Amino acid sequence: MSKEYKIAVIGQGYVGLPLALAFAKHYSVVGYDIKKERVEQLKQGVDLTKEVEIDQLKVSLLEYQTSGGIRGYLPSYTLEDLAQANVFIITVPTPINQFNAPDLSPLKGASKLIASVIKKGDIVIYESTVYPGCTEEECIPVIEQFSTLKFNQDFYVGYSPERINPGDKVNTLETIVKVTSGSTPIVAEEIDLLYRMIIKAGTHKAPSLKVAEAAKVIENAQRDVNISFVNELALIFDRIGIDTQDVLEAAGTKFNFLKYKPGLVGGHCISVDPYYLAHKAIQVGYYPDVILSGRRVNDEIPVFIASKVVKLMIQKGIDVSRSRVLLLGFAFKENCPDTRNTKVAKIYEELVSYGIEVDVYDPWVNPEEVREEYGIEVITTIDEVEKRVYQTSDHRLPSTNKHYEGVVLTTAHTDFRALDIENMISSPAVIYDAKAALDREIIDSRL
Repeated sequence: MSKEYKIAVIGQGYVGLPLALAFAKHYSVVGYDIKKERVEQLKQGVDLTKEVEIDQLKVSLLEYQTSGGIRGYLPSYTLEDLAQANVFIITVPTPINQFNAPDLSPLKGASKLIASVIKKGDIVIYESTVYPGCTEEECIPVIEQFSTLKFNQDFYVGYSPERINPGDKVNTLETIVKVTSGSTPIVAEEIDLLYRMIIKAGTHKAPSLKVAEAAKVIENAQRDVNISFVNELALIFDRIGIDTQDVLEAAGTKFNFLKYKPGLVGGHCISVDPYYLAHKAIQVGYYPDVILSGRRVNDEIPVFIASKVVKLMIQKGIDVSRSRVLLLGFAFKENCPDTRNTKVAKIYEELVSYGIEVDVYDPWVNPEEVREEYGIEVITTIDEVEKRVYQTSDHRLPSTNKHYEGVVLTTAHTDFRALDIENMISSPAVIYDAKAALDREIIDSRL
């Protein structure tokens, strides 16, 4: 197998772009994406995910041009550019469908795409999160079928699960230990050495593809179960009438208490990956009670938050069906534009079902993507929010009454800490903190 690596990274999103730019410091890298608009943006040095430094992107683009393609980064959507590679790294999404079953269509589509350009001696590395055995059972057969090449004779495969944490500028690709694996011992070592070129924290070579797949999927399943425990505590303590954060602060004084916090569990990993593991468990004859019960609890939280806000409004004598509520945040996590599987959408839907007029303010997200994916209009500027604060309509007294009867902090963006929330609300009104990030003096309740 050639040591003159030419790498193609399929998928230029939150995972693929940082990976491509890291390798581009050492090798020729094609960043392939089926979205032409995304590729054109990258060619202009624009990254709407905000996962990479713009200067780094521009330097990599220029390096490719000035080196004649020996090093650097080339965004592309053409098969001609893809065919130049001898190492293909797949970083496409692995979502779930409406029945919470794995949707492998992006993964199989990428495998079929690679099959059209793969050559003898090439390596395919999967980074997308899957269940143990998926690479060998679902992906490799696709490559064999559409390429006529034989696995472990003509081409080789690795699995190295992504560990990107969107929005995190401290725990980055290079500073997180990378798990690697290969379909033969020789290929496993070659893949491990390849990743060691870019991962400062080092690598961990797993003994098989299945072990590497399992390691990734349980990382997020473990977090999901732990968060579901404290979310269930929040549901219990709300009924008892005590503050969950106060309880956790007291319990956290013990040396071995795990300091998880309740919250909305969205995004592309924690709220999805447990279903992949559950799918495989059921396939082999075991029903994963703990994993799926944790999923059920976490999926209840958006409905609980919406219901709690409505109850608080009723207790204050607010006419819910003629009220307005402002949601602060739509991204699934703070200081990040990522809206994949955000649970704020469910809170929005629940509040609207009560007849409430709901505005959403998030300066981080792409409003066009939110509109296309969720059918929700998002306000992205504070000026627009302030205009709405003082708007009135024919069904309410115009005087000094302000716009919102409720404000809910749903994403703890740093931007929101400077907001004068009390100056946005009418009287009476409800302020609910779903992230335990606001001053307790101004809120009515929190998760």
